[in-house]
Amino acid sequence: MSAAAVDLLSAPAQTAGPGTWRRLLRNPQVAVAGTVLSLLILVAAFGPFLRLGSPQKPYRYDQQELMIGKVLAPPSPQHWLGTDPLGRDVLVRLMYGARASLSIGIIVVLLDVAIGTALGLFAGFKGGRWDTFLMRVTDMMFAFPDILLAILIMAIMGRNVINIFIALGIVSWPPMTRLVRGEVLALREREFVEAARAIGVPDRRIMLRHLLPNLLSPILVAATVSIGGIILAESTLSFLGIGIQPPYPSWGTMINEGREYLRTNPALVLYPSIVLAVTVLAFNFLGDGVRDVLDPRLKGIGGR
Repeated sequence: MSAAAVDLLSAPAQTAGPGTWRRLLRNPQVAVAGTVLSLLILVAAFGPFLRLGSPQKPYRYDQQELMIGKVLAPPSPQHWLGTDPLGRDVLVRLMYGARASLSIGIIVVLLDVAIGTALGLFAGFKGGRWDTFLMRVTDMMFAFPDILLAILIMAIMGRNVINIFIALGIVSWPPMTRLVRGEVLALREREFVEAARAIGVPDRRIMLRHLLPNLLSPILVAATVSIGGIILAESTLSFLGIGIQPPYPSWGTMINEGREYLRTNPALVLYPSIVLAVTVLAFNFLGDGVRDVLDPRLKGIGGR
């Protein structure tokens, strides 16, 4: 059997062809969640350049105005969502918070996908001692609550943005590894893998050419949902004071700072809480919609 014949035997789960994109766009969950996330990304990318305030002196995220009428000001044409206890524009800080949260969520999930896919693919295909060792390490990671382990790592390494990436990256890869490994265990018994082995195709080529394309759909779904979880974890760290450090805004930091004024000015907590909740829900809905389109057999199944 030739290598070309082996390629024909491989059956990718779902390729991102024109039909797939049409089904994605027609899915209500994907359409709504995609629209919300597209607007959020545009705001995060270009919102800080809108020069709110005045063209000559636009508001900055750290600009304080400690004057009567400027502190805890209600929404107005000058400050669309009002100001915080230090006279800083709430809308501008929300925009910069979106930039921080989305950047951390996407970059950490890319690290998660890279590490989890590599380890899961290797463990599932090789099996034996390698599989046992890597799965025991994964089980050890599952034994620690994610957020508590991230807090411990941040406490040891210090409070800065790089350490946030490291801490969240360390705690986020085990689920992806377990998912990929389970898919590979099923795929390695398929005919196209056996045929590739029979004609002497190297293991590396089998993993990258024949197995990896079949993993793209579950990886995409898991990664989409994971972004929301990472954003929520980053906001939790910032809320506790060990994430994004002031004066740079984070939604978690804004919620924490607004707690003291919950009775007198609840909007300071409501605005970042609503944006955070909508963002996390949008990523979850997007992941569910993508899952239903790429693998209709899973439609209606509650668990992931």
